[in-house]
Amino acid sequence: MPPVLVIVGVVVFYLLSSIKIINEYERAVIFRLGRVLDQPKGPGVIFVFAPIDRAVKVNLQVMTLDIPPQDVITKDNISAKINAVTYFRVVDPIKATVAVQNYQYAISQMAQTTLRSVTGQLDLDEILSQREKINEQLQTILDHQTDPWGIKVTNVELKHLDLSEDLRRAMARQAEAERERRAKVIAAEGEFQAAEKIVAAAKLMEASPMSLQLRYLQTLVEIGNDTQTKTLIPIPIDLMKMLGGSK
Repeated sequence: MPPVLVIVGVVVFYLLSSIKIINEYERAVIFRLGRVLDQPKGPGVIFVFAPIDRAVKVNLQVMTLDIPPQDVITKDNISAKINAVTYFRVVDPIKATVAVQNYQYAISQMAQTTLRSVTGQLDLDEILSQREKINEQLQTILDHQTDPWGIKVTNVELKHLDLSEDLRRAMARQAEAERERRAKVIAAEGEFQAAEKIVAAAKLMEASPMSLQLRYLQTLVEIGNDTQTKTLIPIPIDLMKMLGGSK
């Protein structure tokens, strides 16, 4: 085989092997003689001339990162395990490649420490009732810390709060006691309002004697509607007044 054909074949093979295809959701950071190029390449067909060039593919899709359960002591000295999930994406492929060695691992470690730090400053009731506020605070802190790495943290969500069985039983007893307290307060308020109405009705009847007699007759009608057998002996109210006055 002529040397020219061999050289041409080698050149063609080298050019074909230098062709790289970058997907729409990827970018290629090119290092030429150890120095990074100003702009990432892709998507589509690019040329990477090895060994002069070295390409590092970076995924631009939104990624999901589970934060494993963290042992947390809340502000009111309650031990709990809290886990969460973080959503982030790469907005600057060059920074994500050059500024940090492994951005996924770095975000995972930072998210764990931030989760412990934020929840440790809150009471248990605040963690249970202000999840949206805590999620927003975690997202803001992580987004600010990862910005030099070319990372955008889009969302952080608390997933589960695990408490000890003893603490759960104590909280259940506390909730039951609170329900009983509210029921007693409501019953007492109802009795107080009923007493006020009775006093007002008594004053009204005292001012109008005929209303007392009408009430007496109405009571007789209500008793008469009862199916049980009974004997009623009506006594005039005036007679009771005369007897009361004789004393």
